Amino acid sequence: MKIFQLSIFLLMALTIFSCKEGESSNAMKPKAKGSIGEIVLAIDSTKWAGPVGEELRAIFEADLPGMIRSEPQFKVHRVDPRAMTRMLKMYTNLIYVTTFDDKKGGSQAINAQFSPESKAKAAADPSMYSLRMEDEFAIGQEVLYLFGNNEQELIANLRKNKDQLQNLFEVRERNRLAKPLMARKNATAQSDARKNLGIEITPPISYQIAKSEPGFLWLRQPSPTDKRPDISVYFHVADYTKEEQTFPQNILALRDSLAKVHIFGDPEDPNSFMTSEKQIPPAFRTMEINDNFTVEIRGTWKTNDLSMGGTYLGYLMIDQEKGKLYYMEGFVYFPNEVHRDALREIQAVLLNTNINWTENQGK
Repeated sequence: MKIFQLSIFLLMALTIFSCKEGESSNAMKPKAKGSIGEIVLAIDSTKWAGPVGEELRAIFEADLPGMIRSEPQFKVHRVDPRAMTRMLKMYTNLIYVTTFDDKKGGSQAINAQFSPESKAKAAADPSMYSLRMEDEFAIGQEVLYLFGNNEQELIANLRKNKDQLQNLFEVRERNRLAKPLMARKNATAQSDARKNLGIEITPPISYQIAKSEPGFLWLRQPSPTDKRPDISVYFHVADYTKEEQTFPQNILALRDSLAKVHIFGDPEDPNSFMTSEKQIPPAFRTMEINDNFTVEIRGTWKTNDLSMGGTYLGYLMIDQEKGKLYYMEGFVYFPNEVHRDALREIQAVLLNTNINWTENQGK
């Protein structure tokens, strides 16, 4: 397919170009394939081995923070552009990377898709580096072209937009996961969250209530297996009285106090409880979610008797209008296995929480 025109639109502070010339009807296209978090990246082998490849790995293979061991954010499969078969072009997430001055075969295979007019526009504006196309080869697909007039320009744009590029695929994959995960919801858990915490949650039907009382709700995936992690999420509400409650050390103290009281390690042993692992410092970052100040925390946990351990992802949210502080967290027990996918599932569940829910919305 030749790219003859570029139409500009804004996506998460990225300048993105799009064109679709002579496409077949979507009804004739296959459904995109690929597991959650999987990316096929087409780039010449020499470029992948050099500074551009290093920058791309820093974006898409960056380690998740606060983990027990190194786990990249995405599963990246590097492919030579000349070896892009019909099957590979059907992947859900597809990235092509090139520079227009590169004469090597892999880059030339990508460059051939750009018209002289498109290259002239990019040459006139070095900040233009990204072309996004949806459903180009398959339905439900995200295709991203990353380009530059030369490597120096491309690397500068990749560094400048690292967070936006990560977020583009992270949000997409989270939403893709959430759709089937939350197709059926646990109505009893929803009702308890409204009654005991004053919030709206969308727990999957597979998440069962482990503990429910005023101000606290714990849900757990039953019957984990060798291939299925043990996932829990819990929610807590308290009065918000001072800014210090949002400080990292106080969030960690709140987490440990909740876990000690509510999250048992062994149901038969009342003295067994979950606590934060201090040897691996947790990672914090601040953000706004639905206009609510939020602090994200990622870290590792263990039981006080050292019989179990894993990773967790939590959010502290403040509702200034109600004067309430909400802490919600998901934690994983999956010994010697990758936790990335379980944490993405937890994030999908937690970020679908509405702390601004009111009783009138439930009527």
